[in-house]
Parts: sequence; C-alpha cells; structure tokens
Amino acid sequence: MTDTIPFLNELTTLLGERGLIREPDAMARYISDWAGDTLGMPLAVARPANTEEVAEVVKRCHEHGIAMTPQGGHSGLVAGALPAASGQELVISLERMNSVRAIDPINFTITVDAGCILENVKLAAAEHDCDFSLSLGAQGSCQIGGNIATNAGGLNVLRYGMMRELVLGLEVVLPDGRLWESLNALHKDNRGYDLQQLFLGSEGTLGIVTGAVLKLSPRLTQSRSAMLGLPSVQAVIDLYSLARRDCCDLLTAFELIPRRCIELAIEATPELSDPLDNAYPWYVLMEVAATGPVDLGSLLEQLLETGMERDLVLDGALASSDTQSAQLWQFRESMLEGQRRRGEHLRTDISVPISSLPDFVSRASDVVMAASPECEIIAYGHVGDGNLHFNILPPSAMMDSDKKAHLHDLEERLFEVLDEFHGSISAEHGIGRKKQAPYLARLSPIERELISGVKALFDPKGLMNPGRILPAKEH
Repeated sequence: MTDTIPFLNELTTLLGERGLIREPDAMARYISDWAGDTLGMPLAVARPANTEEVAEVVKRCHEHGIAMTPQGGHSGLVAGALPAASGQELVISLERMNSVRAIDPINFTITVDAGCILENVKLAAAEHDCDFSLSLGAQGSCQIGGNIATNAGGLNVLRYGMMRELVLGLEVVLPDGRLWESLNALHKDNRGYDLQQLFLGSEGTLGIVTGAVLKLSPRLTQSRSAMLGLPSVQAVIDLYSLARRDCCDLLTAFELIPRRCIELAIEATPELSDPLDNAYPWYVLMEVAATGPVDLGSLLEQLLETGMERDLVLDGALASSDTQSAQLWQFRESMLEGQRRRGEHLRTDISVPISSLPDFVSRASDVVMAASPECEIIAYGHVGDGNLHFNILPPSAMMDSDKKAHLHDLEERLFEVLDEFHGSISAEHGIGRKKQAPYLARLSPIERELISGVKALFDPKGLMNPGRILPAKEH
C-alpha cells in the first residue's frame, strides 16, 4: 500500500487544519447518507474553500494516483457519494463553498457555488422576487453540486423539468485538475456539442462541479393545494389528464399517495390527523400556482366538481391558506420518515409512461405479492412525470439476516416487470453503486461502449468517483 502520509501533509499545507480532516471520529458524518447506509472510512476529508483549492486538490490526487469521492449534502440514496470500504478514497466535500456569486433578476439567473444548500438558493432568489423551482424533501441539506451531479427531479418536474432544464452554465474541475469554465448565462446557445450536459447526471464520475448558473422563474404570488380521495390508480390518471388540460401550466405538482402512506405519515407525525372524513384507497396531493390575478380557488373547485361528476373523486379537502397547504404537504414529508422507521426496505425510483401507471402498478403488485405474500407494498410518486417509488417493506416476522437477499430478489422481479413496460430503473436517484448491476445488464453493447469511452476520455486514470455507474477502471 502506498504511503499516503506525505500526500496528506501536502493537503494540510494547502488547505490548513480546517480544510483537511484526518481523525476517524471527525470523519464519521461523511460516511453515511440520508438512509443511514455506510460503506467505509475515507482516507481523509478535504474541505476546499474555493474553486482554486478544489483544482489543486484534484491535481495532486491525479499526480499521486489517489481516488476521489466528491460529496455534497449526504442526501443521496444509491451510495454514489459514500467512500469505499478500502479506506483509500479521498472525500472532497464542497460544504465550505456556499456563496451566491451573482443574481440577475432581469435575465432570471443566479450564479452559485456548488456547495450552496438548495433552500438557501431558493431564499436568495426570493429576495429578488424570483424563484428557483427545484423542490425536494431534502432541500434543507442537499447541495446544488449534488443536484447537478444527480440531475435531481423532485416535486415540480411536471411544470419546470429536472435539473437538466434548470442549468445554463457550469464551472467544473476535471479529473486531472484542469478547470473547465463555461458559466454562460445565455438562454439560447447553439454552438456545437453541449459539453455541460455530460456532467448533469454524471454522479461525479467525470469531474467536480464547483459553480453553476441556474435558471430562475418569476416568483409565484399565490398557490392552492388540495388532498383528494380516489378509488383507483386509473381514476388518478384520468383525473391527472383532466387537471393537465383544465389547469394547463398552472399545475405544479400532482402526487399519487396510497392509504398506507397516510397512515405512516400519521405514525411519524402524531399531530397530523386524517385529511378527509373517510379513508380511501388512493389519494392525490396536488398544487396549482400562479403569478397573476388568477382565481385558483375556483379553478380547483371546478376540477373537484368535474372529478366527482365523473366518479373519479370521492372526496376532497381544499386548502384555504398557506398554513393549511403546509399541513397537507406535511403528509408527503412525514410518510418518508414513517417508512424509514420501519427499518430495511426496498426503495425504488422507477418510471414508466404516465398512461401505463395503472397497469404497471397492478402487474407489479401481483408479481411481488405472489413471491412474498407477507410483504407490504408502498407505491407512491410524481404522476406528472411517470416517476413511481414502488417501495417494499419485508415481512415483519422475517429475520433481519434474511431481509437483504429477499428484497434483492423482489427488486429483480420488479425490474423484469418494468422491462415489459419499457421503463427506467432510475427516474431521479441515479445509479451510484446500488443500481449498477441492473443498469449495466440493460445497456446495449453500443451504449456501454460509448459510455465507457466518455469516462475514459475525461478520466483515463479512473480516479474520479470510481466504481459508480461503471465498474472501476472500465475504459
């Protein structure tokens, strides 16, 4: 094993004592993600304070042959930013790089460091009567660099698109330490290959994003939310079709929630109570928003009335204030915590064509329950973009030692059904380590050749986040 002490001493000189963490106890918070998954202990944690320091750290890693793990806000779910068990990867955390560099409210752009927390970016935009539209449950901790590296989606994809549609320019440190600067604030730019799109969704395997120009929108001046009870997934899709036409671009979110998620939310947050007088098999949590003098209340009331006339909606609650809207959306947040409290379970973020959601849920549920009659299926998601979180809680009586293999088997069966519907195994979480095997199994030979070629071009030594998306040193 290479003696890394001289290398680490170099980094300490470069970054200072505050910029490099070497003690295992101090590194503990850098080895786990939101789900509590851990893999190993890093060689050290570098905390550069600016782009120049990132470039110098990467340059020295390249010279010494040290593998690097770029890391944001620890909110990933596919082990893409966790250090390997080998203890030989240097975590490069962007947390000290958290400045808003510039805001242009006329051009509707904001330029930020990659370590900026998403919520802080949204607050900075709001001060200029603008909005950054990306909305995630983890927005209080996730960082812009991680959002870019994973092409984050979230609740508002229906109206604004994923992160790929929200980035105008990037600043990236390449795997050899060179800086590629393309912080353009142009809304239209058709000059040849769009290199920056390679970094969106690359999960830190092609370089480290250090800065970005993001697209802003006019700040929404009003919004209205509703929780509706429905009899079936087909009714949910039919209502979505109606809402998409009647509400047009005012529709910002349309979430599918099963009854079990309402119960999990109440378990996790006892101050919540049933949103409707009766229990229903399926719920829709939706939101419409506008910037002008639009009567959103009447719009939702008309949609609810039409939905009831067509036997799509059984009951509903319309929020009449921001406080009531926040209470409804608390169900969406708390149900995630309710699942996490149940311990190890299968988390997925698959996608199918929106029109196929009812048939997919039915077919996948039949296959999973046939293989594991005592398991519990929790299928919810973002109807407006076909993204379904088809999660599975293992049988409560199952030994902990048996759960991992059992859930892996169920995942394979689920993905086989997904293939029948020409879906994706990852709609927003990415590939990382956890989904690498099923991802590679579904690549055509030419896709794998092209993807491996891109990796080899950017990172010929295979030092930048190795073993994520592609196996280590495949190029």
